[in-house]
Amino acid sequence: QVQLVESGGGLVQPGGSLRLSCAVSRRTFSRLAMGWFRQASGKEREFVAAISRSGSSTTYTDSVKGRFTISRDNAKNTVYLQMNSLEVEDTAVYYCNSVRDFSMWSRAGAFNGLDAWGQGTLVTVSS
Repeated sequence: QVQLVESGGGLVQPGGSLRLSCAVSRRTFSRLAMGWFRQASGKEREFVAAISRSGSSTTYTDSVKGRFTISRDNAKNTVYLQMNSLEVEDTAVYYCNSVRDFSMWSRAGAFNGLDAWGQGTLVTVSS
């Protein structure tokens, strides 16, 4: 069973930056497209960003384009989310999960998490 462990969250002022990490306990990590998701209090979990197996392709939800960058290190079984120019509206618990392969990104449901969710990491943007 895949274990997902997110870290790197914290309290940051508007305009600040954070880098989230997600360690994935799966030998076939390099065969997985990965995504970041977030859930704000009282709201449904939403897709944030995804990266292909090799890291050559990425996609983002409109609200974070130009501010967030997803990356991965297949040698370390880890996916990252660099978050810059943070806004109060980015406050949420952030999760990672595997998603469907890049070839399916144009299809409905492509960005649903495929494995059991981890505990997430809380990001609070506040002055």
